[in-house]
Amino acid sequence: MLWFGFGYSGFGQLGPGEGFTLNLPEPVQLKGANVEKKRIVRAVPSWSYTAVVTDEGSLLLSGCVGGSPQQVICFPSLGCCDVLPSEKYLIILRKERAECWDVLHLDCKGTVPEPMWKMEFSDLYDTAFPLVAKGYVLSEPPFFRELPPTLQAQKMALGNEHAVLLTSDGKVLTWGSGRHGQLGHGDVEDVSEPRVVEALHGLTVREVASGGWHTVSISESGDLYCWGWNESGQLGLPSKALQEERPFSREDPTECDEDEDDDLIGIQSFPALIDLPQETEAAKVSCGSRHTATVTRSGQLYTWGWGKYGQLGHGDTKNLDQPKRVEFFYQGKFCVKDVTCGHWNTYVMCLPEAK
Repeated sequence: MLWFGFGYSGFGQLGPGEGFTLNLPEPVQLKGANVEKKRIVRAVPSWSYTAVVTDEGSLLLSGCVGGSPQQVICFPSLGCCDVLPSEKYLIILRKERAECWDVLHLDCKGTVPEPMWKMEFSDLYDTAFPLVAKGYVLSEPPFFRELPPTLQAQKMALGNEHAVLLTSDGKVLTWGSGRHGQLGHGDVEDVSEPRVVEALHGLTVREVASGGWHTVSISESGDLYCWGWNESGQLGLPSKALQEERPFSREDPTECDEDEDDDLIGIQSFPALIDLPQETEAAKVSCGSRHTATVTRSGQLYTWGWGKYGQLGHGDTKNLDQPKRVEFFYQGKFCVKDVTCGHWNTYVMCLPEAK
């Protein structure tokens, strides 16, 4: 497996050698991500640092750690299975327990800290982190919340102000702040408890992701649905902000087409079907603060939304309100297997083409 990153790297999130790069619009291989030459299985970014997990349970943190940028801290053979990083706290999933570390006081020598919170698990579970037995963990106090066992939760994603949950039978539930339509219930009201997204009734959903204020799902057939805030085109729908950035194409610039303005989307409170080029089927999806990335079943990567720091990987810093293939991986004959978006950057796992 090969790992690449692009976007904001002002704190050295990509590890040694990349320096303080504000805009990194072309993918680069994660040079500092090899922990004792073990295989990387997860690269999970917070805003100012990245947490990397290897197949034998080592953990590497690179970026602004312990209050200082350009840090690389290694915790070998930790038994780490997954992580949920934030600027203040780092939730570590270890065998049979989860624990929370204080990021601001980590020892740069790699001494394993005494956890400020931990939770032991008595039952086995086969759900995706941050789901754990009987509920889910989150990167702020109280660090754990219960879920009704009747939900049969399978996958979960946490946005800035909302949560999205996928059940084992393919239903999507959302709750939290709805002020940008990110809950998908057709309004901008807040919801305190998990509520089924009725607009997806009849679909079997297999993947979900949440951005800062938007949500994405993939159906069993590979269809992509987006809803929430579209300020930077992150839904793949026409955005007013992007329309204003484009040069006038009309012969008479004084003309005003009111119908055109009606087609521009600021908030989409219902799930909208998004067409990928050439009727491509989606397999994986991830969301940043205001950008979206999806991996197709054929191993190609498409990105769109906010691109100020190069987080779309298209070699520039433009915003996009429609999916565009990342040519770096296509031209390099890489087969993309997964993608993880940070707030302002993107991490990609792929395989080189078999020879």
